[in-house]
Amino acid sequence: MNESIAIRGGRILDPGSGVDLVGDVLIREGRIATVGPEVAAEAEHIVDASGLIVCPGLVDIHCHLREPGFEHKETMETGTRAAARGGFTTVCCMANTEPPIDSRASVEYILRTAAAQAMVRVLPIACISRGRQGKELAEMGDLAEAGAVGFSDDGSPVADASLMRHALEYSSAFALPVIEHCEELSVAHEGVMHEGWVSNRLGLRGIPAAAEEAAIARNIALAELTGAHLHVAHVSTAGSVELIRGAKARGVHVTAEVAPHHLTLTDEAVMLAALESPGGLAYDTNAKVNPPLRPRPDVDACIAGLADGTIDAIATDHAPHAIEDKLCEFDFAAFGISGFETALALCLSGVHEGKLDLSTVIYKLTAGPVQALGLERSVPGLGSLAEGAPGDVLVFDPEAEWVVEPEHFVSKGKNTPLTGRTLKGRVVATVYGGREVFIEEGVAASHG
Repeated sequence: MNESIAIRGGRILDPGSGVDLVGDVLIREGRIATVGPEVAAEAEHIVDASGLIVCPGLVDIHCHLREPGFEHKETMETGTRAAARGGFTTVCCMANTEPPIDSRASVEYILRTAAAQAMVRVLPIACISRGRQGKELAEMGDLAEAGAVGFSDDGSPVADASLMRHALEYSSAFALPVIEHCEELSVAHEGVMHEGWVSNRLGLRGIPAAAEEAAIARNIALAELTGAHLHVAHVSTAGSVELIRGAKARGVHVTAEVAPHHLTLTDEAVMLAALESPGGLAYDTNAKVNPPLRPRPDVDACIAGLADGTIDAIATDHAPHAIEDKLCEFDFAAFGISGFETALALCLSGVHEGKLDLSTVIYKLTAGPVQALGLERSVPGLGSLAEGAPGDVLVFDPEAEWVVEPEHFVSKGKNTPLTGRTLKGRVVATVYGGREVFIEEGVAASHG
């Protein structure tokens, strides 16, 4: 049986429940028992949160844990340990593993492995199509029954519009979302970064914003036709935000997420190394991500979409890679950023710069993602500090500064374009199911 935990004296922010007060959170038997001013008088374990923010554990609806098949990049254990260090207590893992998560057995494998090794809750997202080949639908009924919380061929957009229509229709029978990596490959045309002046300057093939927007427009039309739930992964352009905004205004069942790097970094991050290089020919492959980092107007549009509710959630798109996947020519480098351990601080940069308010950021990392994918059906109370909800709590210091040193990441993936950057906002403690799964070095909890 779990010990009771009292998290005392912090500013408790639970935007999904409308809670903003200074007080205590009491966790008993792995669940939230009480939240309020000075309610945790007695507990076996006490965490002093004075001067800190206390909120629900973060929920990430888009990450890559790489297992099975790519354990040299990440494992269930290392990935979820990194998630806990980043403040996440629930993560939804994508299906682009080897073999892919396209059968009941593969979903059961993920859940079984998570039960044995994971530091936090893992919810699997299963394939739309068999083998992620985009040719025939996976057994969606079996996948849903086994425990999948959505369907996605992430990394391989569904090119066949008829197949996408059928996927949306079938997913409706199970009240689960189709989560689509929206990219028209014929327009992207093997590009490696955003198409614009930076790609021209560096001589790299570009991916125009239209590649994303054309796919989103098609998929919104299909969602409107079928009445099904479309969730747009990693939105990155102003045009995409506008398409989703218009669809929501028409009543289309569409939700969307944005990644922390698309809220904070621009395509110029790719060439920072080039500017520092005497020959001007170096690039930072750690800034290579799909969809690519975009110019400032797109970043600003994503922030505005997050603030006005057009974008429902922030999701990390945590994509760890081995060093050899990035230590090569830009054209051949893998897409992706290792994001669990920097996500919260990156998002808080918008708060410190006055572009977003703290409550909005926390909502989009907790209740927002839960509502976007309907995860409460799988885990009642998830993303909140309501009485009886899972005892998942994050304690963080929004003012603490730290330097990104990827060699100290607990994730196997050290691939980040943020090396050496000073970020503001640090996780102090992460509690999952009533037990501490991360506590900052030097911070000690006491026994009551």
